[in-house]
Amino acid sequence: MTSMPAAEEFKPIPIRRREGRLGQILFALRTAVDLQLLTCVRFLRPILGGMRGSVLDVGCGEMPFRGLLPAEVRYTGIDVPAAEDFGMTRHAEIVDFDGLHIPFPEASFDNILCTEVLEHAEDPAALVAEMLRVLRPGGTLAATVPFAARVHHAPHDHHRFTRYRLAAMFAGFGEVTVAERGDDLAVIANKLIVVCMRLVQPSVALIWRLPILLLAGPAALVALAVAHLSIRLGWGSKADPLGYGILARKA
Repeated sequence: MTSMPAAEEFKPIPIRRREGRLGQILFALRTAVDLQLLTCVRFLRPILGGMRGSVLDVGCGEMPFRGLLPAEVRYTGIDVPAAEDFGMTRHAEIVDFDGLHIPFPEASFDNILCTEVLEHAEDPAALVAEMLRVLRPGGTLAATVPFAARVHHAPHDHHRFTRYRLAAMFAGFGEVTVAERGDDLAVIANKLIVVCMRLVQPSVALIWRLPILLLAGPAALVALAVAHLSIRLGWGSKADPLGYGILARKA
């Protein structure tokens, strides 16, 4: 007998990279606190900065990483029509797809970007095969997935992947590198931040939550500072990462 899942306590805040100085400041502040986002940016920045030609962003959301691409690339974003299920604003330039079948011919793109999407795909291996199909020979794919992450965008959260499963899923590309994003110290900080966010949700239970928040808040700030140092200096264990980054090139 399958029980009904509990309601999601709070939705993730959509990642939006806005134009202008204020937008850059807000994005930088978000990366300082959101370690999942920080480690995605650290992984993606050098890869996306070197992309040329055409780029397909699979499950693009609000296109937060488009700003890391060179201005001259030909960008195409695709996503499922139900953006509101993920708390996102629908943009007219985004091409609809059903979450599996990419609506473009074989070998249509020089590069593919796919960030924090595969955990939401009902058949992630089939979606990876579709990305391989539309990528040109010699083309580059950059992807990220979470590992230590709470259930999010319920009920559209289906998977967590180890590096071994990812290496097998992307083996068809020919050349695949899987890298850990963050470490166990970053995971601890991330969990404490999530706990604090949950504790400040409006509720009559705030009376008993407040004392816990007064203890957890300072601990989260200390853990966050340690996590930033650990990410830069390599202090923590890679056996328990926040997530993974995948770099693949089609043979």
